[in-house]
Amino acid sequence: MYASTRVSGCLLGVMALATLLITPAQAAPKPLFAADDLLNLRIEAPFGDLIRTAPHSTKGFDAKLTVLTATPETLAIKLSPRGISRRNPDNCDFPPLRIEFTDKPGAGSLFKGQHSLKLVTHCRADFKYQDYNLLEFAAYKIQNILTPASSRVRLAEIDYVDAGSGSVRIHRHGFLVEDIHEVAERNGLKEIKADRIDPSQVNAAATAKSDLFQYMIGNLDWSDFAAVPHANCCHNIRLLGAAPDSRHDLIPIAYDFDSTGFVNAPYALPPPNVPVSNVRMRYFRGLCQFNAQTKDAAQEMLANRAAIQASLASTPALSDSRKKSTAEYLEAFFAEIADPGNFQNKILAHCRG
Repeated sequence: MYASTRVSGCLLGVMALATLLITPAQAAPKPLFAADDLLNLRIEAPFGDLIRTAPHSTKGFDAKLTVLTATPETLAIKLSPRGISRRNPDNCDFPPLRIEFTDKPGAGSLFKGQHSLKLVTHCRADFKYQDYNLLEFAAYKIQNILTPASSRVRLAEIDYVDAGSGSVRIHRHGFLVEDIHEVAERNGLKEIKADRIDPSQVNAAATAKSDLFQYMIGNLDWSDFAAVPHANCCHNIRLLGAAPDSRHDLIPIAYDFDSTGFVNAPYALPPPNVPVSNVRMRYFRGLCQFNAQTKDAAQEMLANRAAIQASLASTPALSDSRKKSTAEYLEAFFAEIADPGNFQNKILAHCRG
């Protein structure tokens, strides 16, 4: 009886993962990510202390988050710097942030169901950095078109207010990123924690799609199978499966796109193990054993070509010049995968054995 129950459970898990690849998400997102309209937020914190300590500490500071649009509300939060490269003052003078809710948001709150959120910020006061921030937002929106197994994002205009003085330090766009636990819940899956995984343990179709998406946006800073030291697998990838201890049919969830050719931030450099001179140059890093699934992923992306370009074009506040140059960058990708010879020579032939 026990063996029969266990086999049935495994079959149900596999069926759930197969369904994920061909149907919309099984559950609606929480209120924050159920809409796309622009938010207006005010964050009051001791930003002087936070920015000063960010390069060497991720200490949290007491702060307040106020929603100025929809139904106004103010919530107590802990605000802390996060990330690695963007906490380096040589790269950014304003770090990306993590919001943790001190008290559970109420039933009528925009943030109902949220515990911790990443806030992607503008990096530097120079307005060109606002475009880089908006392009990373656009990359997430494109990923949402291709798969429900991806983090949703919500764009906001934000007043960053210094606690004590009450003065606005800076007003910029930023965006909130759906937590991986919410992505998992929405898709009926669980987050997987592991030091390292084997290619035989991932879902081939989902991995091929993710790897080709990374190629499309010119992302070189990731790994489907290994982590950086002292971190869980995988590098700039989260894994979802039918159960927390699953080790088959795992779904990779890519995140953190600021160092891509699509964004083309000034501080972005190719990893030393990738033979390109700048991040704008695409280099395919998928595995050869998934080439058949990569062909299927390419056809799906071509079918979504107009939707992807329209999503980029509708990005609020993104400059016209950046929209144009990034649309051209995407078109170069679509031209490659639409031509069988180029697709073979520039992508499939560069697969990793």
